[in-house]
Amino acid sequence: MALEREFCKWSFCTKPEVVNVETDLLLVGGGMACTGAAVEAAAWAKATGLKTVLVDKAALDRSGAVAMGLSAINTYVGAENKVDDYVKMVRTDLMGIIREDLVHSMGCHVDQTVHDFQDWGLPIWQKDNEGHTVDGQAARDEGLPLLKDGGKCCRSGRWQCMINGESYKVIVAEAAKNALGMDNIYERVFIVKLLTDKNNSNRVCGAVGFSVREHKTYVFKCKAMIIACGGVVNVFRPRSVGEGQGRAWYPVWNAGSTYAMPAEIGAKMVLMENRFVPARFKDGYGPVGAWFLFFKAQATNAYNEDYMAKNWDRVKAEYPGYADAPGTCLRNHAAMIEMREGRGPIMMHTDKAMQELAKVLSKKELKHLEAEAWEDFLDMSISAASLWASFSMEPDKVPSEIIPSEPYLLGSHAGCAGLWVSGPSKGYLGAPDDWFWGYDRMTTVEGLFTAGDGVGASGHKFSSGSHAEGRMAAKGALAFILDHKDDKLEAAQNIDEVIAEIYLPFEIFEKYKNYSTAPEINPNYLMPKQVQTRLQKLMDEYCAGVTPMYMTNKTMLEEGLKRLTLLKEDATRLAARDLHELMRAWEQYHRILAGEAHLRHILFREESRYPGYYYRSDFLSIDDSKWKVFTISQYDMKANEWKFETKPYVQLVK
Repeated sequence: MALEREFCKWSFCTKPEVVNVETDLLLVGGGMACTGAAVEAAAWAKATGLKTVLVDKAALDRSGAVAMGLSAINTYVGAENKVDDYVKMVRTDLMGIIREDLVHSMGCHVDQTVHDFQDWGLPIWQKDNEGHTVDGQAARDEGLPLLKDGGKCCRSGRWQCMINGESYKVIVAEAAKNALGMDNIYERVFIVKLLTDKNNSNRVCGAVGFSVREHKTYVFKCKAMIIACGGVVNVFRPRSVGEGQGRAWYPVWNAGSTYAMPAEIGAKMVLMENRFVPARFKDGYGPVGAWFLFFKAQATNAYNEDYMAKNWDRVKAEYPGYADAPGTCLRNHAAMIEMREGRGPIMMHTDKAMQELAKVLSKKELKHLEAEAWEDFLDMSISAASLWASFSMEPDKVPSEIIPSEPYLLGSHAGCAGLWVSGPSKGYLGAPDDWFWGYDRMTTVEGLFTAGDGVGASGHKFSSGSHAEGRMAAKGALAFILDHKDDKLEAAQNIDEVIAEIYLPFEIFEKYKNYSTAPEINPNYLMPKQVQTRLQKLMDEYCAGVTPMYMTNKTMLEEGLKRLTLLKEDATRLAARDLHELMRAWEQYHRILAGEAHLRHILFREESRYPGYYYRSDFLSIDDSKWKVFTISQYDMKANEWKFETKPYVQLVK
């Protein structure tokens, strides 16, 4: 039975102070993309008298996916590579469907960003004159030339370069702060609603959010906006449970805001069926890439068989034309064959890798390499090192288990979910005319731009590429503002009503909290944790999570959609006791909408385009004759309806 809809009339909670901020360009998010946008916008905006403001849910120094640190820059083309080859790698890894204009143009700009990082003080590993590896500080001490001056980085793969990255984000954030000035940066403010123009419903003109530290609402008015708040974590039930449930591979504060808020105002999304399922060290989510690529470690099944060698002919037969080079999802698929057929666990031989290196390296080199092997975890996944200690194991003496994680939705790593955006210029590389509508990285909503995880059909940007793409989006946004400088914008939404909607969870809790003796158990509302648990359970079980081994079908998806529809109704009665829970309430709201887009896209695409990430058991093969296309959705919030279309994939780099 549906409960009566609630409205905030300020009868049970206090109205917040309203802070109005006017700017030309508004940056929503504090990760790599928006810090890149901040640096670029400041460089161009000051000369034209334009104002740029950044608002971040967290604090800029430790916000976004790079918050805890990183052991490598995963996207650096360098003089020894070609951008065309980078595009081919991305295309291969993402199963043949990408926006090659977006990938190529980003590849042309990313090296400049990496050079800037080094100028700003990021220690990047380099090769000395004898070809030995030296870490970033030693490279400076030895006077080695910087990368921009011909210095050689230490590669852990063709596109990666190793770094001392525990302070990576702090260094990048400092550049953004210096560029904008702290007067133009609003930290600890969570944006939850976008505003559209009264005279043009397809034009963004502002955003509304609230402080997570003070009883204040912020209303930002702008002429253009870049939204880049990361991907989506905790839509699916994580493998870690109990006290470890907050542990995940991607940052837990990524709540899908980058997708949900633009979707609410009609922005089109693309390839939202795609997700990333990384193989990681079990329970600690520690990184495996450096161990595979740099330390040359081997992974085997329970019978000490190399599962890749064992299954690769089978993978080629199942997915002809896609397994000539082992893309990420197909490597996952090879491991999942072993797990489904009872030959797990999969073990990474960290011990043998170190023993083999000891045979060819000097004691000094080996000692340095061992230190860097463990720093790889301390940079990115301290919990993995803690787990090893708790199990009284030394990974240089015994192997460590790896396992595929729960799914994540993102557009900057080895995934390509996101928003459908304009390319860099008309006909770029021969792109179709309808891939460009005036301004680089603008969504289908006028004035609304995105970068990093927000840009769909364009993965493998990682940290450096997201920063570079933020800079590209900033140029596009500033050009839009200058071309529309005389526009008079007025919000179509009633701001007082938007604020009341944002604080409704406070009103609901205060109104009904005494109905039961335990406030968190109440028939009149749901707490954010309860909504998250329901969302994770249904997405896991019906939308190809870890429980059914990433498998789903039409009937399961339709059942999941029924349950998700009920959850959306119940979530209108989210309750919050304090500002932290108010933030959590709106995070769950954003996750629900992002999760619904994901489920509906998988239901729409009747094939298994990404085996190893998910499988449609009723359409297990890849069908290029029908589905080598971009799947594009658009949400009508007023009607609560979704529309789907496809656009043909076009290869630009031969």
